Amino acid sequence: MLYLVPTPIGNLEDITLRAIRTLKEADIILAEDTRVSSKLLKHFEIDNKVFAHHQHNEHKALAELIRLLLEGKTIAMISDAGTPAISDPGFLLVREAIKNNIQVSCLPGPTAFVPALVQSGLPADRFAFEGFLPVKKGRQTQLKQLVPEQRTMIFYESPHRLLKTLEDFITYFGPDRPASVSREISKIFEETVRGSLSEVKTHFETHAIKGEFVICVGGAIIKKSNSKRFED
Repeated sequence: MLYLVPTPIGNLEDITLRAIRTLKEADIILAEDTRVSSKLLKHFEIDNKVFAHHQHNEHKALAELIRLLLEGKTIAMISDAGTPAISDPGFLLVREAIKNNIQVSCLPGPTAFVPALVQSGLPADRFAFEGFLPVKKGRQTQLKQLVPEQRTMIFYESPHRLLKTLEDFITYFGPDRPASVSREISKIFEETVRGSLSEVKTHFETHAIKGEFVICVGGAIIKKSNSKRFED
């Protein structure tokens, strides 16, 4: 059995009782960064075997992990924060487990983009989650493809690239496109800034840029033609 266990993105109280029980019962815990996860596991008195599983070793570890799962071991995977496989490692192991008819279960729990979207004030009935944009190769192509996107778009961004990304959004989506930027969700210094893309960028040009960011951008508004359609 492979469990994907969401962990708090800030406040430790956001972990579920089921998540704690699953981690305590697992034979092996896979953690994106064992140094980060050790704080969480220690807090909840979880002392199971923990192994690092991240983007640099997930390909090499795949065969061994599948072997352990086929032998009947229960493995629980966690990321540094939030839900595994959402802009974090997890997809490769899940895909391989499914190929080998191994049962996979993802527990419900924290993920950063959901609260950011809901509190943005932008339409949340339909949205496009884009995660992290490419830093260089493919970045312009992806942005051009998103110009006509009518759904609310959601992006993750690091603090040192925030202003560059907002500037790119202004270039491709226009300075007046509505947006919302949330940082440090569920933490002490949680903040959400709403306004046009140009207004949001101006705010962060004059305020400290710290923490992890979720950017929500309103979708394109397609103007309907006034021309009448005639049919035979």
